[in-house]
Amino acid sequence: MLKITPFLWFDNNAEEAMNFYLSIFKDSEILGVSRYGEAGPGVPGTIMTASFRLEGQEFAVLNGGPYFKFTEAVSFFVSCNTQEEVDCYWSQLSTGGEESQCGWLKDKFGLSWQIVPTALGKLMGDPSPAKSQAVMQAMLQMRKIEIDGLQRAYDQA
Repeated sequence: MLKITPFLWFDNNAEEAMNFYLSIFKDSEILGVSRYGEAGPGVPGTIMTASFRLEGQEFAVLNGGPYFKFTEAVSFFVSCNTQEEVDCYWSQLSTGGEESQCGWLKDKFGLSWQIVPTALGKLMGDPSPAKSQAVMQAMLQMRKIEIDGLQRAYDQA
């Protein structure tokens, strides 16, 4: 068991969110589910809490009511090795949500994600300030990060 597990508060759609995330990340599984009973306070039969794993990271969810909402202050960083991975996660997680810039998006539940190719860190980590700045400037013009665009900026610097 991991020592630190992100715990996500949902109004009343924790099960829908959990199943959405499980459908996107192939290495995933439900670890446990606890449902509200007749004593409430939630609707009997709905998830009170649940735990699941995505790509080795454990998460917990709660149907806790409308008291708290997600903000961009917390996001989940998805490291992608290929453009195909970036495209896949971007497309699926942004469906019904909101695209932002520099690889950030909010999913349909309001949770923020960063979909980032590993190439970004490699290119921006170049010791040449001209090359790293060119890559940064290219990224700042993007919503979904395009590896080819980053590489072109790097090569032209």
